Amino acid sequence: MQIAIVTNTLSGNGKAVKLSKKLQALLKQRNIQSAIFKETEWDDRVYHFDQVWITGGDGTVNYFVNRYHDIKKPLCIFNGGTGNDFYTLLYGKTSVEKQVEHILLAKPRPVDAGKCNDRYFLNGVGIGFEGAVAKSLIGVNKFGGKTSFMISILRHILFYKEHQYKITSAEKTVTGKFLMISIANGTRYGGGFYVAPLARPDDGLFDANLVSPLSALKRLRYLPVIEKGKHLGLSVVDYYNTRKISISSDQPIQSHLDGEYLESNRLEIEILPAHFNFIF
Repeated sequence: MQIAIVTNTLSGNGKAVKLSKKLQALLKQRNIQSAIFKETEWDDRVYHFDQVWITGGDGTVNYFVNRYHDIKKPLCIFNGGTGNDFYTLLYGKTSVEKQVEHILLAKPRPVDAGKCNDRYFLNGVGIGFEGAVAKSLIGVNKFGGKTSFMISILRHILFYKEHQYKITSAEKTVTGKFLMISIANGTRYGGGFYVAPLARPDDGLFDANLVSPLSALKRLRYLPVIEKGKHLGLSVVDYYNTRKISISSDQPIQSHLDGEYLESNRLEIEILPAHFNFIF
């Protein structure tokens, strides 16, 4: 077996690089060949390995699935970043050593992906309030995934204004103003906010989560509720499943894909069932 370890030298302030070297040492102890690829070295050689191990956070994983959106090799994620929501969904809390032991014995399983316009994602698309938060974090030194996210959220709670959208899917068509729209494949993002607590990354469905306009006081009230994933029973939340959804607006839509900012007047979002193979 030969394993490619792809890493991001900037992820986790160097955490991913150290983790990559540790993984290579653990594999060497088991007489398994491996090679480390820094982000500047990610090329077609990766396709020729038996497995690909990704070390980094959600941003690194997002970069990988867009660079290698057609890869069918077994994939694995190791926690090497500040935001690790998709990693946590698949692996929970475990040590590196235990994760390596498990991965080397387990079989790959299909995982859905999403496509938004021409971009791919694993966790989800956040639109409106969440997109504005993501835009504010561009270029910011993320000294803590959740801390940076919370500071930006608190700032936007006071000043963000809801926008008008037209949302179209096979299930329904809705036009109106919304505070936030989440189209989720995974359960959480933003360093632990459970925006879609019922989502499964292998059911061939998105969990759509539409939140109506809220005053600043109600935003403060419901923020902890959303963080815990206890918001589905609220009257201001419309939660349903869909495979394909179109969102348009007369003004640029602020959104993020797995934390990576995207701006467009129209978003065409579709599920790609069993698109990747992850070992977990």
